[in-house]
Amino acid sequence: MTVADGVQQYDVVVIGGGPGGYAAALYGASAGLRIALVERDKVGGTCLHRGCVPAKEFLETAHVRRTLEHASDFGFTTKGLSVDFAVSQARKNEVVDKLHKGLSGLLKGRTVTVLNGTARLEADHRVVVVDGVDQGAELVGASVILAAGSVPRTLPGLEPDGKFVHTSDEFLELTALPARAVVVGGGAIGCEFASMLADMGTAVTILEFLPSILAGCDAEVAGVVQRAFKKRGIDVRTGVTVTGHAPKKSSTAVTIEGGEALETDLIVVSVGRRPRTEGLLGEGTGVAIDERGFVVADGLQRTAAAGVYAVGDVVAGSPQLAHVGFAEAIVAIKTILGESTVPVDYDRVPWAIYSNPEVAFVGLTEAAAKERGIEVVVKKDPFGGNSRAQIIGETDGVVKVIAEKRPDGSAGQLLGVHMAGPWVTEQLGAGYYAVNWEATAEEAAALIQPHPSLSETFGETLLALAGRGLHVG
Repeated sequence: MTVADGVQQYDVVVIGGGPGGYAAALYGASAGLRIALVERDKVGGTCLHRGCVPAKEFLETAHVRRTLEHASDFGFTTKGLSVDFAVSQARKNEVVDKLHKGLSGLLKGRTVTVLNGTARLEADHRVVVVDGVDQGAELVGASVILAAGSVPRTLPGLEPDGKFVHTSDEFLELTALPARAVVVGGGAIGCEFASMLADMGTAVTILEFLPSILAGCDAEVAGVVQRAFKKRGIDVRTGVTVTGHAPKKSSTAVTIEGGEALETDLIVVSVGRRPRTEGLLGEGTGVAIDERGFVVADGLQRTAAAGVYAVGDVVAGSPQLAHVGFAEAIVAIKTILGESTVPVDYDRVPWAIYSNPEVAFVGLTEAAAKERGIEVVVKKDPFGGNSRAQIIGETDGVVKVIAEKRPDGSAGQLLGVHMAGPWVTEQLGAGYYAVNWEATAEEAAALIQPHPSLSETFGETLLALAGRGLHVG
């Protein structure tokens, strides 16, 4: 770093310390670049503090409770099972704090300069810190990376009120669980919250505007989850429009267009996230923002302004996944270094949903492939016949693999792998590699899966897809 006229100069200035931002800082610093990172809250961003990590801690709490409830199946007797959710909240905070300290130590160890405050990009790569501890600081980067992240969307009439209506931010700070909850939005985050609450004893209703929950997932995989939710008592209502709520003293009533109001103790609004780009750009930056507020960037993460890049949730078209932010950050830094790199293919990124049952997928769904005019061969195998699934007592689920159909009718290149079931988020790796390496059904089927294992279901499906299944026709 050099200082001229009070302005700090760096090779790269990163705005935002979430997954995309801190990954860019760490990766760039490891290449010898002088990096400054400006974060308005805490490094780690939404993912670490108000999203992925705390949500999964609570889902693990739900998994432990579910295991204890079924302990009698394995010969154990449990009596008087109760949950002190404040303890789980404290454990979540402990996990988050430990990870935050570790990340802060990594940044310090790689000599990344971290400033606290909200940053605004001005013309000529000048970055101004407009508030916070380092308010007034000015930096200039030979390159600038925009990684300002996102915030939860809300709906008119369902703004967070500190009592009944919560987004994911407020929900993850609860210290007690409600008897009844309505989750507005049946996407990935909504289904995770609904699943966790149901496993913890809350009566849950999901209200989804679209015709089905988990839109974007393969229809059969989404169907597995919806049937499992029904068996567990989760009331899933699709094709409904929520218009607001009518609060009372200790409860509120969710109002539904053309339907009866629904009494509840808590409303969780989970309808997606919007980019945090308000105030991000000053005059004359040359960075383009689309009509929805996202930063426009190309496959190498370059914006319309030379030397300015964008990664993570602010990028138009990005799926707003933490691990995609990591990948985009690496692409941006490699581009800055002038190294050869491959753009992130959004069609082939891994997705993981940590509901019960879990969902994991990569590549095209059967419907998406057909919409593109691709003839396909499809095979699927339920987890019900998997020995490990029966051992652990979790047999709801399916593995479905889609391949391009060759002229002779056989299965060629793998296009998509879609899973619902026990621990599928930890099983997707082989499917991800196969799809991204453009493996054929025969090539992927040649890989040996351990026995007994949950991953055998994926292997069995591949064998059937290649033409000769053992247990699958």
